[in-house]
Amino acid sequence: MTPPAAGADAKPLVLLSQPSDSGLTPVMEGQFRFVLAADADAATAAEARVLFVPGLRPVTADLIDRLPALELVSTISVGLDHVDLDACRRRGITVTNAGATFSVDSADYVVGLVVAVLRRVAAADAHLRRGSWATDGDYPLATKVSGKRVGIVGLGSIGSLVARRLAAFGCPVAYHSRAPKLPPCPYTFFPTVRALAADSDVLVLACALTEETRRVVDREVMEALGAGGVLVNVGRGGLVDEPELVRCLREGVIGGAGLDVFENEPDLPVELLDMDNVVLSSHKAVATVESIRGVLHTVSGNLEAFFAGRPLLSPVAL
Repeated sequence: MTPPAAGADAKPLVLLSQPSDSGLTPVMEGQFRFVLAADADAATAAEARVLFVPGLRPVTADLIDRLPALELVSTISVGLDHVDLDACRRRGITVTNAGATFSVDSADYVVGLVVAVLRRVAAADAHLRRGSWATDGDYPLATKVSGKRVGIVGLGSIGSLVARRLAAFGCPVAYHSRAPKLPPCPYTFFPTVRALAADSDVLVLACALTEETRRVVDREVMEALGAGGVLVNVGRGGLVDEPELVRCLREGVIGGAGLDVFENEPDLPVELLDMDNVVLSSHKAVATVESIRGVLHTVSGNLEAFFAGRPLLSPVAL
């Protein structure tokens, strides 16, 4: 590739799949020239070798096909269900994600949700704030965390950290994944999510959303988890049959839920808002000051490596 002329245009061109609200692009504007794909003229679209995906809006085959020189799709997320990976495979386009950047903070957040749901932290807080402690007495007893049987769907970089953290609470840990982990994995493998749920008090979803895992938690799984069971989801909302989840919570089929992700974000079932056995957050399990700093390092490192012809930091096997 012929080096570009000196000046502002010497910065490598990076197309943006959507406007960025992550705060990452302003930091990197000294290194790269960002152009929103929707605003790119034909010449710019024909030149672009990199598409940066700073959010979770779909990256469609149509968009990819509009970019004939595209070689790299670089995302800030771990999950890639919003990217048409089949289109990338067909074109031989490389994809990078956030790698393990968010794993520690996501695992910490899972523990927080488990504690918050089992101990009813949010409901007890609301009880105090509305003055009910003085008028109605103590908030009802909740249940302990230590010793609960924890099942994890997806024992990857996040799931394995969750397992280690909750094992420190004295929780027996089991898991389901596409295949058993090689020894010396200390956790019990279950071949189906339903079997895992039937042996768990807490079911944690930390896997990727694929066609195989879409709505992997259905009513049958929730019935297996049982009336005292808790569902925690930091993966993707589509892993759960949301209408059935609402019904199961309302009917007492399961005991509670900690939900950071939803199927149609930012919308969520309004029935969840009035349930005091549910703890909700807005897809923030991954996000801390430190993790955003880390993903900036990963994204800028991938872009720098690509334009310099060096190995990428977090390529994804397609």
